[in-house]
Amino acid sequence: MSVATIAPRTAAETGLIARAEAMFTGGDRQHAAIAVLRAEGLPSRRVEAWHYTDLRALLGRRPEVGSENASPTSYLTPFLPNSVIVDLGAAPAGNDVASGVNVATVEDTLDWRERVNHLDRPFDTLRVVNAALGAKGSAISIADGASVEQPIELRAQPDGAGGQSFSSVTLGARSRAVIVERQPPASAGALSSAIHMLDLGSGSDVLWIVVQEKGVDETHLGQLNVTLRDDAKFRLFVLNAGGAIIRQEVHAQTVGEGADIQIRGVNLLQAGQHVDVTTTLNHNVAHTTSTEIFRNVVLGGSGVFQGMIRVAKGAQKTDARLACNTLLLSDDGDFSAKPELEIFADDVQCGHGATAGEINADHLFYLMSRGIPEPLARSLLVKAFVGEVVEELEYEPAIEALEARIDAWLASAH
Repeated sequence: MSVATIAPRTAAETGLIARAEAMFTGGDRQHAAIAVLRAEGLPSRRVEAWHYTDLRALLGRRPEVGSENASPTSYLTPFLPNSVIVDLGAAPAGNDVASGVNVATVEDTLDWRERVNHLDRPFDTLRVVNAALGAKGSAISIADGASVEQPIELRAQPDGAGGQSFSSVTLGARSRAVIVERQPPASAGALSSAIHMLDLGSGSDVLWIVVQEKGVDETHLGQLNVTLRDDAKFRLFVLNAGGAIIRQEVHAQTVGEGADIQIRGVNLLQAGQHVDVTTTLNHNVAHTTSTEIFRNVVLGGSGVFQGMIRVAKGAQKTDARLACNTLLLSDDGDFSAKPELEIFADDVQCGHGATAGEINADHLFYLMSRGIPEPLARSLLVKAFVGEVVEELEYEPAIEALEARIDAWLASAH
């Protein structure tokens, strides 16, 4: 007879479970998610998907999770001008958000039993946490042929302890939209989570921007799941410019020919931070494309990039590439990159790579020889390094807003 052993729960795990129990509202799925947390706890390095981010250990090094009495996040100016705000989980807005856009509240959380990363445990870790903490969500639908002129900004309901949110966003055929996922600071020790499902109809086009600017003692767990149908175009930009423990997952799958995935991202790290970006791009049908580029600036802390391209059997003529480029500006920081290919078709063009290095000495010398002080010269080179991927957005309001955030981070970094 064998007896299964359960690892002792850490203080971080017991605190998280206690918080989830205190927030229990009676839903079956939340009750089941709390039971999973009690039985399985948080992942450690033994779980392949979390090998570089030992959540069980990392959470134990942070301050106690914020309480419900913490000061709520102040109302923020929209990230992009003229944006319409959708407070996830708030009262239904009907058609009042924008022409062709409908918003409704969702009573139940997303299914945590679906494992979107096959390297995770038999369930999805982020969705379990999101459901256990009582996330509130909305369903957003954009009508066929609608071209939404105003950017749509998604926000969790204000909560000083860290908002828990989810959404289901559906774009109809031939529709277009710009959507901003905003992750502002809450309070010291706060833990937030956000799970989003995005379904792109045939010929639709979306620009999705993730702006994560959590406080220095906060934890944020984010996941974006995308399904692309025929000729759909998905453009994503991720900016990580804050937080203590950050995990941002992106899982995209093509189910229609002609689908195109374009992902760009910038991770800005200082001492005390741990930032993990994990992505899977699943090409399931023929004649689809994807390009993924992340640029990382490391002044301290630890960074992780795990990027997987999967090409299914029969997904011929796939063209997929990913790259992770890191600028190490301090001996006190480190960055781990794990780009991967998993290909089951024979007529494809796929590539992946990763680089890491310091500021080019020749470039620095050139600027200084023109009379530019060394600190300014270094800053200009860093801005050029990340600016390349920002400018590829080809959407001027977003370029200006992102460049302003990056400039502010560079000015305050130390």
